[in-house]
Amino acid sequence: MERIVQILLTGLICTVALGQFVQVITRYVFQTPVMGLEETMLYPMFWLYMLGAVNASRENSHIRANVLEIFLETERARIVLACLGEVLSLIIGLWLLTWVWDFMRYSWRVWRESPTLYIPVFYADVALLVAMVLMLAWSALHLMRHLRALAGGQAHG
Repeated sequence: MERIVQILLTGLICTVALGQFVQVITRYVFQTPVMGLEETMLYPMFWLYMLGAVNASRENSHIRANVLEIFLETERARIVLACLGEVLSLIIGLWLLTWVWDFMRYSWRVWRESPTLYIPVFYADVALLVAMVLMLAWSALHLMRHLRALAGGQAHG
C-alpha cells in the first residue's frame, strides 16, 4: 500500500511539475501559451493536495502544536493526550464529511465543466470526499493504536 501511494504521489508531482514547466516555456520563451493547460493541471494538482493530506494523516505527520506534551511527565499521559487529539480529529472530520458529502451531491447535480475544455469538474471535486474518508480512517486507526497502548500497559512511566 505504501509503495502504491509513493508511486501515485510521485506521478502526480511529476505531472504537475511538467505541466508548469511546459506552461512557463511556451508562455515566456515562445510567447504562445498552451490554451487549457491550466484547466487540465487543476485535476492532478487537486488530487496531489488531497492525497498529500491523506499521506500526512497516514504517517501521522501533520503539523501540530504539542505544547501540552512539555508539561506531561509520563508516557501514559502523553498517550491519553494523543487519544484526545485523535477523538477531536474524528469529531471534526465527521462534521467536515457532512459538508463534503453535501458538496459532492451538489457537484454531481450541477455537473460543472471547465470553461475552455469542458472537462467535468466533478472529477477534481471527488478528491475531497476520497481524502476525507481516508483521513478519517487513518485517524481511527491511530486512535485504536493509542488505545491498545493504554490497555496493554505500554504506557508506563
